[in-house]
Amino acid sequence: MLLAVLSGFLLAAIAPWVHRLSGRHSGWVLAALPGALFIYFLSFIPEIADGGQVRFAYPWVPGLDIQLSFLVDGLSLLFVLLISGIGFFIVSYAGRYLEKHRDVGRFYVLILAFMGSMLGLVLADNLIALFVFWELTSITSYLLIGYNHEDARARYCALQGLIVTVGGGLALLAGFVMLAMAGGSYELSEVLAGEGLQEHAWYLPILLLVLAGAFTKSAQVPFHFWLPNAMAAPTPVSAYLHSATMVKAGVYLLARLNPGLGGTDEWLLILSLFGGVTMLTGVFLAARSTGVKQVLAYSTVMALGTLTMLIGVGTETAIIAAVTFLMAHSLYKGALFLIAGILDHEAGCKDFLQTGGLRSALPVTTFFAAIAALSLGGVIPMFGFIAKELMLEAVLEAPTVSGVLTALAVATAILGVLVAAIVGIKPWFGPRVKTPKDPHHEAPPAMLAGPAVLGSLGLLFGLAPMLPEWGVLGAAAGAVYGAPLDVKLSLWHGINAPLMISAASLLLGLALYTQWDRFRAAFAWLDGVANSIGPERQYDRTMAGLVWSADWQTRVLQNGYLRYYLLTILLMMLVSVGVTARIYDISIGELSFADIQIQEWTVLGMTLAAAAVAVTIRSRLGAVASLGALGFGVALIYVLFSAPDVGITQVLVETLTVLLLVLVLFRLPGFLNLSSPLVRVRDAVIALSVGGMMTLVMLSTLHMRAHDSISAYHVAESEPSGFGRNIVNVILVDFRALDTLGEIFVLALAAVGVYAMINLRAEDRK
Repeated sequence: MLLAVLSGFLLAAIAPWVHRLSGRHSGWVLAALPGALFIYFLSFIPEIADGGQVRFAYPWVPGLDIQLSFLVDGLSLLFVLLISGIGFFIVSYAGRYLEKHRDVGRFYVLILAFMGSMLGLVLADNLIALFVFWELTSITSYLLIGYNHEDARARYCALQGLIVTVGGGLALLAGFVMLAMAGGSYELSEVLAGEGLQEHAWYLPILLLVLAGAFTKSAQVPFHFWLPNAMAAPTPVSAYLHSATMVKAGVYLLARLNPGLGGTDEWLLILSLFGGVTMLTGVFLAARSTGVKQVLAYSTVMALGTLTMLIGVGTETAIIAAVTFLMAHSLYKGALFLIAGILDHEAGCKDFLQTGGLRSALPVTTFFAAIAALSLGGVIPMFGFIAKELMLEAVLEAPTVSGVLTALAVATAILGVLVAAIVGIKPWFGPRVKTPKDPHHEAPPAMLAGPAVLGSLGLLFGLAPMLPEWGVLGAAAGAVYGAPLDVKLSLWHGINAPLMISAASLLLGLALYTQWDRFRAAFAWLDGVANSIGPERQYDRTMAGLVWSADWQTRVLQNGYLRYYLLTILLMMLVSVGVTARIYDISIGELSFADIQIQEWTVLGMTLAAAAVAVTIRSRLGAVASLGALGFGVALIYVLFSAPDVGITQVLVETLTVLLLVLVLFRLPGFLNLSSPLVRVRDAVIALSVGGMMTLVMLSTLHMRAHDSISAYHVAESEPSGFGRNIVNVILVDFRALDTLGEIFVLALAAVGVYAMINLRAEDRK
């Protein structure tokens, strides 16, 4: 299992070389990995269908009892099958769609790393591992959205998505830590299996923090604005991230936590209302948009809101509807995004207003676009119809706010048919519209395979719902609900309220399609409102505020005068330490000078005299010489107290410092008196106060030791455990090796950054 999760990262490391060797066929070659993973995960179906679970655990941080654990149950199996299955078509599709792009090798690296991140996220059973993979999806998606990095718009959209999702991720991290403390374990399965989590005093803070992470990731109102902007990414990225993977990560988290956190009034109200509002907002904005990918993106917001609402309702019907809708949406939305790429690739169309009458030039594409759009609209006999019927039944039976949710669902169903008609009718039927490119043939097989298979599965599963029901949807619904569920999907339930709503929404949606231009014109005034007070506008204002705050802070605090920087730092340190000492009544104990030897007094006097000369002498050269004498005095103190190695280091550093300062002195202007006597007195008082404070801190530390010293351990274990006689060296490279490695990494990163700023140049491409 560990190899399966990490295989995406391993292949990503060599993907550019694979591309160079296989050329235009690289998409098929690299798609072999997600295809193999799909087959591997299929092997879990028999055991999962029987109600079992498969858990894998590997030691990760044994000292903290943290494992890298993975859990395969119905929910995670559903997600990994979608991730690997759709990933196969995405990678093969990209091989032809991006074959002329100069950076296609980089695309393969990012898309495969993203796939590995998603697999790790949905399989992780450890909260720390889940969060690591969660953030990896944010980072890789940022790089994928900004794939065309020379485009300023792509960079803006990528950064927007990163800030929103990572901001929510910080809240999620706090929620995970509190959840682990409340549940007594970092293993998610153990936390959810425990009792009393909902009665815990931290329940509401945990819930709000987790929801902040999930809502930002899955684009719930008011965080929905980043997802349509992410359409700046190439079409394969949009198809993968926004059909079955990243945007559903938040939904996955809510579904996974439902057995432990769900069922309360807070859970039901927050999720169902936010989800319902997001559902209607998404489909309304989709109906008003004309960009091909914009319409699909906003309809994805609608789907994410629907899933959140259903998980919030939490009844058996709602949970079954959620997992059914999740699969149906992944199939038809993946197909439609890939078809959007075909429209762009073959006809050069990025806007529905540029399209019309393409069925004669692209008949195969038209067919699969039509069946995918029918599933989007919830039209019988598509799998989307079954999902929509279950959704309507769930909201009609909701334990609370049923009327509100039903109204939202009915309005969404009507507008959903309008969106489906826009996608499934406008580009293909009616009079032929002149397109930017004249399509003479269908797209290559690598680009048609995905829409064909995904669209056909939407039809097949609608006609034979027992196929996805067995082994996948039933087990997934049980995992979300927290108990086994009897899932029986059917295309026909007789004439009932959901069917009547579906029929009415179909008629009203088609009627709205005939008035689509008027519909858009009627609500055009909302653009001005959104630009003034909309969530994206608030995001822009927040970012502008951060820039203004940074500019103000730079002007006021970072004014270019080192002395003011030092004064600010030292005064804040004095206040902080002083207040802390006062609050905790810190003392230094009794002082005794009886053990100080004459040579120690002599060295101390020489050091103090050198310091006094350094701050009072008017000669720069004399001041440097005095500082050198002070440093050598400190080195003698090290030697007197049995630290000759540190003393030698001090001598070397002090000698080099004196030499450098002397060399610099020759390039400085003449010495001037720039400070008044009062300023010098102020500086002296502050310097003496800081010195006295540090002395008191050291004395209090020696007097109030809270734990035994580890010095004895270092001395005893330096040679047998660290294989070195120089204790200081062993501490640096063995006992505190990670600390030293971190310092090396920081220095190396700074060097790379400086090199990049000096040598690299980039220009925006229009």
